[in-house]
Amino acid sequence: MHGPVMIDVLGTELCTEDIARLRHPATGGVILFRRNYDSIEQLHRLIRAIHELRSPPLLIAADQEGGRVQRFQEGFTRLPPPADILPFCDGDLVRARRVAHELGWLMAAELRAVGVDFSFAPVLDLGLGISEVIGDRAFGETPEQVASLALAWMLGAREAGMISVGKHFPGHGTVCADSHHELPVDERPLETILHQDVQPFRRLISAGIEAIMPAHVVYRRCDERLAGFSPFWLQTILRGELRFNGVIFSDDLSMKATDVIGTPAERAREAIDAGCDQVLVCNDPAAAEQVLETLADHRDPVSLVRCARLHGRPTSDRQRLRESIRWHQVVDLAASILQQREDELSP
Repeated sequence: MHGPVMIDVLGTELCTEDIARLRHPATGGVILFRRNYDSIEQLHRLIRAIHELRSPPLLIAADQEGGRVQRFQEGFTRLPPPADILPFCDGDLVRARRVAHELGWLMAAELRAVGVDFSFAPVLDLGLGISEVIGDRAFGETPEQVASLALAWMLGAREAGMISVGKHFPGHGTVCADSHHELPVDERPLETILHQDVQPFRRLISAGIEAIMPAHVVYRRCDERLAGFSPFWLQTILRGELRFNGVIFSDDLSMKATDVIGTPAERAREAIDAGCDQVLVCNDPAAAEQVLETLADHRDPVSLVRCARLHGRPTSDRQRLRESIRWHQVVDLAASILQQREDELSP
């Protein structure tokens, strides 16, 4: 069985150092970035090489939300940012749900056709114009808009054989600071957060979302700890009040906001102790090795069962997918949304 750490690899093919880290018993999965992609054929070879290292195969993930967060582009459909869906549909939420469903299906179908298990999506944060790092990654401004469109997107991805990871719990949309570079602090009371930001998470949990990623944000009036290191948020609220029984992924432990916790090893241990099933360590091989050694003996049978459910289901190969009428229709739909954005931005 696999361990609780998801790491990255250095380039477009595996090197000796990658292989050693991927074979470590604490490794549970791989997250791929733009630097790991050169072509469809190369990606197939890389994923095949990763899968051959372990049995059962390691989980493989990427960030393929659409808009400015799309790791694989050449050879994949350019996906519009989630915030463009509702305006494209002239505010018609019923129509927008149909569009979101098809875009979720398209994203998942293309990734599954090359062997990627899942994308870290959908974003469930509210798009209030406050957080630049969220921005047009949000499906809408209100809890109802976000919940409705993200749910449709999730069901589309599920239809294509892919699980979903809702982020960033309990909500990153109301803080200005970018947790990649500094420590965001939200000063609102618990009641407000539960009534607003948590509603999309509640809705998707009821619909069976398989995984959730907490925010690297401190909600000071609720708990002094970052949400991803907080038993209050992960155990009392997420597991307890919301009754979530899927996988909890930490956000990247190399992000600047986590410096307040301590060393990478201390961050990993604290995140696991707080309730995370898997921790991400990205773009820092030395930190990844520290975390792997720290968690080498960690075994949680319940977490293992949860994580085993994240593997993608079998689906059409890439050639058959691209021959389907539905694929062509949704590719045209995505292009139309992007064209509308370009037209609006043109002088």
